[in-house]
Amino acid sequence: MSIWEVIVAFVVVVLMLVALLANVLVLMCFLYSADIRKQVPGLFILNLTFCNLLTTVSNMPLTLAGIIYKSQPGGDQICHVVGFLETFLTTNSMLSMAALSIDRWIAVVFPLSYHSKMRYRDAALILSYTWLHSVSFPIVAASLSWVGFHHLYASCTLYNKRPEDRTQFVIFTAFFHALSFLLSLIVLCFTYLKVLKVARFHCKRIDVITMQTLVLLVDIHPSVRERCLEEQKRRRQRATKKISTFIGTFILCFAPYVITRLVELSSVVHISSHWGIISKCLAYSKAVSDPFVYSLLRHQYKKTWKDIINKILKRSSINSSALTGDSHNRNILQLNE
Repeated sequence: MSIWEVIVAFVVVVLMLVALLANVLVLMCFLYSADIRKQVPGLFILNLTFCNLLTTVSNMPLTLAGIIYKSQPGGDQICHVVGFLETFLTTNSMLSMAALSIDRWIAVVFPLSYHSKMRYRDAALILSYTWLHSVSFPIVAASLSWVGFHHLYASCTLYNKRPEDRTQFVIFTAFFHALSFLLSLIVLCFTYLKVLKVARFHCKRIDVITMQTLVLLVDIHPSVRERCLEEQKRRRQRATKKISTFIGTFILCFAPYVITRLVELSSVVHISSHWGIISKCLAYSKAVSDPFVYSLLRHQYKKTWKDIINKILKRSSINSSALTGDSHNRNILQLNE
């Protein structure tokens, strides 16, 4: 193996381990906390976590094997199944992020009618559409034998080996990415920009009240005034940072891979295998970032996984103290004998 292959293989291994740990932790929080399970967004996060876990345990290992051995890992049947899953899970995760953005849009823009517009039944209908939409493309691709090992990405994915099907495959690929990546990106931008607009409006109202209060409080200490102004500035930046993170991670992780797939359809442009694998690793990195962006860095999830860790540590400390007590009693009995 060359130094390049060793580095890429190491990156894929790190992505696998971090994605597995982070998504399992999200799943544990969902199972542990009744409050998280009661919330409608929890269903979308659970579906996203499910997609990320399956990608981690099915697609990433075969890509790692493809990088190491430079050939198709396993037989054709395994590669077809993994390629089917890759197309399904990628589309499903994109649409799940779009569903989360719709949920946030309704919650922020229509707060009074949120509970009537976004119920468990509505979330289940959205997830049903997500699954139906996601599974339709790999079914078509599998039926037309457009799934196989692609050396450019060292992975089992959409791939056409027959030159006579090139035109149909080009149309299918463009249509697929338009209704998965582009559609999800449009929904993300539309909903989160609406949320940002409402957030900025509320920040302005709070800023006006804060400034009026500071003017009235003439004897207020300068340090308190500075803290109020700093909090005012942080409040304005908080919503922008969050929304930039949601949209930015989506574009950074998926756009290079999607653009590469579209450019690849043109026989004029030559794409390096190094770039193909890098773009694939960037797409895999979404399974690493999603648990932190949508779950683990939120206050409710932080509190839940800290409670889980404390419970585990407390139980282990109780067991260790019990073992220590038992050994102490045995030592006393041995001395008495």
